[in-house]
Amino acid sequence: MWNASPLTYITLIAALALSIFPIYWMIAVATRTNDVVADVPPPLLPGGNGAGNIERLFGNPDAYFAKGLLNSVIASGVVTITTVFFASLAGFAFAKLRFRGKNGLLLVIIATMMIPVQMGIIPLYMIMVELGWQNELQAVIVPFLVTGFGVFMMRQYAEQAVPDELIEAARVDGCTTFGIYWRVVLPALRPAAGVLGLFTFMQTWNEFMWPLAVLNPDNPTVQLSINNLANAHFQDYTLMFAGTSVAVLPLLIVFIIFGRQIIGGIMEGAVKA
Repeated sequence: MWNASPLTYITLIAALALSIFPIYWMIAVATRTNDVVADVPPPLLPGGNGAGNIERLFGNPDAYFAKGLLNSVIASGVVTITTVFFASLAGFAFAKLRFRGKNGLLLVIIATMMIPVQMGIIPLYMIMVELGWQNELQAVIVPFLVTGFGVFMMRQYAEQAVPDELIEAARVDGCTTFGIYWRVVLPALRPAAGVLGLFTFMQTWNEFMWPLAVLNPDNPTVQLSINNLANAHFQDYTLMFAGTSVAVLPLLIVFIIFGRQIIGGIMEGAVKA
């Protein structure tokens, strides 16, 4: 076993400190008043105004923060579940099933990954107008129920993680194609599904441009709620930092839930390599 040198530990600790300090400072300022925002050196200890700032945050009439938080939880949760399900299902089909046009369809999916999202905002917005989904939460959910990246990622993982002999054995036992996916393939894809789920939740949770285009300020996502706080006539930094701190909590919870799957996927990949 290779033993790390003291310099390695020092470098890792320094990198960890530099990564964590901005988040810690944000939380520390969120528990104080606005007069400490520009202090040099910055405040390193939390204050006593945390509960008051959180109460002002949820009571702010311009932010609709509680509604934005709920909308983001619903949208991110639904998009994550559907993306993992449909991407793993399609990835299994592209990796292990034989059907006409498979390679052509896969090339089309890969081609969609090369098109910037910004190029599709105008036609997508026109579709939402035709459907009457303006200022409706489904306008944030439905266009992103599955992604080309997710399909390609799950296809690549299924190609290596699921032996053909295992699928043939399941067919001999009388299992249907969907039964093979549900009982054999999906458990094998769990590490990749955990990684895809985390990335999808984070991306949907942090999405700003599309919700800004299709939702009104009175029906926001959490990112729009924070933006409404930033656009106020008076810049209440402690209120914005309190909102950002609350908005980070669901991401931390999801990371804790999927973290074991991510580490397992990395270790499994390292062993295969």
